[in-house]
Amino acid sequence: MKEIITAGSAGFCFGVERAVNKVYEEIETGEEIYTYGEIIHNELVVDDLKKKGVRVLKNKEDLEALQKGTVIIRSHGVPREIYELISSRPELRLVDATCPFVSKIHDIVREQSASGRNIVVIGDAAHPEVEGIVSYATTGVKVIKDEKEASECEFDEHREVCVVAQTTFNLAKFQKLVEILRKKSYSIYDVNTVCSATRIRQEEARSIASKVDAMIVIGSRKSSNTGKLYDICRECCAETYLIQTLDDLNLEEAKSFSCVGITAGASTPKFIIEEVQNYVRGTEF
Repeated sequence: MKEIITAGSAGFCFGVERAVNKVYEEIETGEEIYTYGEIIHNELVVDDLKKKGVRVLKNKEDLEALQKGTVIIRSHGVPREIYELISSRPELRLVDATCPFVSKIHDIVREQSASGRNIVVIGDAAHPEVEGIVSYATTGVKVIKDEKEASECEFDEHREVCVVAQTTFNLAKFQKLVEILRKKSYSIYDVNTVCSATRIRQEEARSIASKVDAMIVIGSRKSSNTGKLYDICRECCAETYLIQTLDDLNLEEAKSFSCVGITAGASTPKFIIEEVQNYVRGTEF
């Protein structure tokens, strides 16, 4: 009989659930609803919101063209300039759905930068969360994602540096990069801003992947935290599959697995996880 181990942490995290619920609540007002960027990185959720009339603002130009309506800031947060622009427009109503853990990083960067420290953000420079974090620095700021970039990281002045992390970054990798920065004679003030939900999810994924024959990771390819889960699982289990929905699951060519693990990113709805579980439980690979 096939054994299935599903991560208890799989699916919506607190910040994602809070953001999505805010949008559905605002839909009930009957007002024109917009989100600045996709509210979360999950196409199914975003498509459902579009069907209910929610429109996505892709950039500053889209925002400036608005005449009225409610603008909801996505869970990843937005650059300071965008937040201030929405706030300055009395004809627009701002609803802030930024994850509280992300907002906390904004506060840390603002305060530490004001005190004169340079800022290092460990994460993906192209990710909307990091774009928002960077915007709160008023001193020197650099974004690094790997050992090479950490080794090359240099500031011309002020050796005091505050280091923060994208909330969904790999915790072990964050700690390794901080150590590289320490060896460069900087006075490091590091704040582990990898959120607790991410840490627990990564630890659980690693534990499950190390004892199963195959691992299924469910989530969008746009999702940073899902990508990190996939990488972690691949390190422990060669037969790791990244899917967004059940339609993507194709294991016909795979060998026979008696034990299958399942985890999911923080933006994956519960019903998709359950569909995959039920399919795996009733399918002989």
